[in-house]
Amino acid sequence: MSDAENVNENLNEFEPVQVFPESEDMDLRPGADNCYKCTTCDTACPVAEVDDKFPGPKFQGPEQWRLKRKEDEGVDDSIMSCSNCMRCDDACPSSVPLSQMHNTARGEYVEEQMDKLSREYIRNRILANYNTLAMLGSKVPRLTNFVMGNSLVQKVNAKVLGITGEREFPEFAEQTFREWWEERGGPQVRSEEKRVAYFHGCYSNYNTPEVGKAMVRVFEQFGYEVVVPKQRCSGTPMFANGMLDDAKRAAGINVENFTGLIPEGYDIIASCTSCSMSLRQEYPELFDIDGIEDLSTHTYEALEYLRIHEDLHGAIEDAEVSEQAFAYHAPCHARNQGLDRQAVELFRDLDGVTIQDVGDSCSGISGTYGWKEEKYDTSMAIGEEMFDHMHHAEGNVGMTECPTCSMQMNHGTGYEIRHPLQLLEEALV
Repeated sequence: MSDAENVNENLNEFEPVQVFPESEDMDLRPGADNCYKCTTCDTACPVAEVDDKFPGPKFQGPEQWRLKRKEDEGVDDSIMSCSNCMRCDDACPSSVPLSQMHNTARGEYVEEQMDKLSREYIRNRILANYNTLAMLGSKVPRLTNFVMGNSLVQKVNAKVLGITGEREFPEFAEQTFREWWEERGGPQVRSEEKRVAYFHGCYSNYNTPEVGKAMVRVFEQFGYEVVVPKQRCSGTPMFANGMLDDAKRAAGINVENFTGLIPEGYDIIASCTSCSMSLRQEYPELFDIDGIEDLSTHTYEALEYLRIHEDLHGAIEDAEVSEQAFAYHAPCHARNQGLDRQAVELFRDLDGVTIQDVGDSCSGISGTYGWKEEKYDTSMAIGEEMFDHMHHAEGNVGMTECPTCSMQMNHGTGYEIRHPLQLLEEALV
């Protein structure tokens, strides 16, 4: 018998060795084995760049799940240092679902390993459910603003809850967006062809209703019928703090209230890039809710939607605004949706406006991350590059689509911050 025949005979007798025991509850996320340890995600991670103790997204995702399927390992507590900026998703050349792994691991860590009576858990639960806090605070906005702006209260928050006293608490508007919407009588334009349902999120409702008003007026200027269904928080701060049960409850309400409008010709738009990211990507990745895929495929960021469906460049071609210069920052969640250049590309053609992109660095606040006392210094270290670029830009007014990025931009530079929709309203309405 030839050597080749011997080899073939041995191959036919080969039985594969089962390296890992079969288990129906194996916690390996789809795509983890696509990671070939190139560490591109680690080099893109803003937290790993400034914090040598943070192991980076490669460990937090595929490495951690490999460990879990080999032995009974708990989730490493460093998962709570991930800011949920989701830059690793965009950076990975193999399309490993890193942020999905991180969100799942964070949820498991909070549910199974975190002390529910600990200061960290209570603080994170409060921050994750900002909508509840804002709903109560907005009932008496002047009193709430006075109390939350008091230095003694800030010191107590830092000491008791671990919420940094270095930041000024965002003020509540005296009239919420939804109150304004009801006062004006709802939609002012009716259309069978052009219909959108507005997901305003928490911040545009309670803190910056002027952004929501600008969105409505701009869309109505283009002939859209705008409706504003009842809604809960998008879930972004809940994902970031591992409160997946809270996020699922909110998602269930949002899916139910918005998907019913899709057959009637409505698309869903959001003025916050984190909200659109949540509805588009995180909902279908993490939850199995009837209609969730429809919601995902019909959700858009507001400016993105107008650029797709309207001739925005043509609309502003003859428009003119007062002379003003902007330092524009693209939020991480805008970059992950491919929207990082849209405001710069649009407004550089608007007479009277100078707009400069201040670079691709992360702002560092990442929602609730930069409000935690132990994360504040890391947050500011991440944002240092953005601050520096803003100071060297021609404009002394900032611009971004993300409300928490706007907090960080203002905190680090003192600049007034505007939303692109506000400038679009000025130009067209």
